[in-house]
Amino acid sequence: MISPDAGCEIDLRVSSIADGERMERAILALQAVTSGCRISVEGGMNRPPFAEDAGIMRLYEKARAIAADVGIDLPKQHRGGGSDGNFTAALGIPTLDGLGCLGAGAHASHEHILWRHLGQRAALMAGLLETLD
Repeated sequence: MISPDAGCEIDLRVSSIADGERMERAILALQAVTSGCRISVEGGMNRPPFAEDAGIMRLYEKARAIAADVGIDLPKQHRGGGSDGNFTAALGIPTLDGLGCLGAGAHASHEHILWRHLGQRAALMAGLLETLD
């Protein structure tokens, strides 16, 4: 049996505007390859990429040093970005994401934090805020 309708939503993260534009063109140009089928593609990029730059790296190094002072290992990570931080980073404002408390289940019904880490994370945030110009 073949369903008369199917749908999907794509969450595509890119590292540059050029990559995003190229992928958007490719996705919007998709055509059915099976006789009798039709593809309708709508939408487009809803946020700019969260591209790492020198300002972000300086801010990260500052945060990493403060984190070490309060007993937190703050490894450099890149997850592609999907937050409001994408907008500030695209404006050239040094932006970090993911400094919140440890936990699991992001955006799910079982989302939670590990409360024992709250004090260290609060100290990290306070220390970082105290050093900003």
